[in-house]
Amino acid sequence: MGNGFNRGYGVLKCKLSNEETIYKLGDKNNHIEVLAEDDFIQKYRLAINIQSSEKAKHLPEDTANQVLYYVGEDFKSDETARWLTLESGFTEITRDNRNLALDYIRGNLVIPNKMVALPNTNPNETEDSDPHNNLYDKITSYLKEAQEQDATLYVFGEPWGPEEDKPDKYFGFTPGRGVHNIHMNQGNAGGYARENGAWQDGGVLIHFENERRWVAIFLAFQSQSWCTNDQGDATKPVSECNHTNALS
Repeated sequence: MGNGFNRGYGVLKCKLSNEETIYKLGDKNNHIEVLAEDDFIQKYRLAINIQSSEKAKHLPEDTANQVLYYVGEDFKSDETARWLTLESGFTEITRDNRNLALDYIRGNLVIPNKMVALPNTNPNETEDSDPHNNLYDKITSYLKEAQEQDATLYVFGEPWGPEEDKPDKYFGFTPGRGVHNIHMNQGNAGGYARENGAWQDGGVLIHFENERRWVAIFLAFQSQSWCTNDQGDATKPVSECNHTNALS
């Protein structure tokens, strides 16, 4: 049974750092590590998945990288207004302020059957730079635009830190802190099932204030079931309930 995250869940309101290097590939190429900061110049690392370590057993072994991706750019003001008044920095989300949470299944922002599987290619080994067919390029293209336009990010997931006297592994700032599990966090089987929970999904919302435009980055894994109970545990295996037939 899922118990949710050990370190809690919430949303980080921040902006990308103005340093020259704002993102790097993680050690195993399964995350994009992103440097951000709040209005108080506290730095955070955002660990955004671009590859899964959990295989979807119902799919062929060579199925891309098991990641589902959705980008939405057409949001109504009443869908995003709840986050605009948040203070800069990390806000913990509990039962008392659950209206701030993301839930891919119960909420109204994610349309499951619009999520698609995109290949992840190592930018060090490919000439492909088309952001429409490369998950790394797709995400970093929005990060570049967000930095250029000084956009505000709302990053949902599990926090870690501050880790006093421990510099960040990728960007070297102290104390190390950040947000990870920036993806769907329910319907897991196996070892990750202990982290299952409703109303604790991760994701990134980017607000381009000058254009009055929002962009959402939602990620899930093909190993996750889209039929879950109030604890976030699967009620049907993913082979019977995936992103294409969850609402059917």
